[in-house]
Amino acid sequence: MPATDDEIKEKYLERAIRELNHLTHELQACPHCPRGKLMPVLGSGHPQADVFMLKQAPAAAEIEEGVAFYGRAGNALMKSFKRLGIDPLVVYGTLCVKCPTAEPDLAAPECMHRVVEEIAIVQPKIVVVMGEPALRVLNNLDVPLSRPIEPLEGEIQAFTPTVDALYTPDIDDSLDEENAKQRFWRSFKTLGEWYEDLPPY
Repeated sequence: MPATDDEIKEKYLERAIRELNHLTHELQACPHCPRGKLMPVLGSGHPQADVFMLKQAPAAAEIEEGVAFYGRAGNALMKSFKRLGIDPLVVYGTLCVKCPTAEPDLAAPECMHRVVEEIAIVQPKIVVVMGEPALRVLNNLDVPLSRPIEPLEGEIQAFTPTVDALYTPDIDDSLDEENAKQRFWRSFKTLGEWYEDLPPY
């Protein structure tokens, strides 16, 4: 008897969960990062999310909890999702640099290349790239069939034949100053329009 659409979706979800768990174990055993006793900061969210959030490095709360977008940035994004009518359950967030190193720009290339694996597992419909450091990393990764993303705030760009991209300022740099908040919101709200136009399948 042929599998139903729901059964097929369930199988894909199970595989994504299994692959993300495997990636987590690899990260925890990674020999490249000089993090001492601190654990890597892991991606969080739906394993098959439509929206893939990416910033460069963890803030203090994320390091403490070991989870990307934990704390102020995550709270600000939750409010933004609510305002835009985006279900937070269709979102996955991660970092280019998963280890709490003092100089994120000096992180091991092997560490940053994990983002390629995460994109391949999650298979999002859009990558939201936050800030120029994250943009540089993403553009230097060998994501199959990808084209460089331009630093055009608030514009939807084609990243691969099946994945769009949206560039915004870094959320962490946008929390304390009113003009920075407005600038972030102006670019981020494009995601709401994009999400509204998403086909219902």
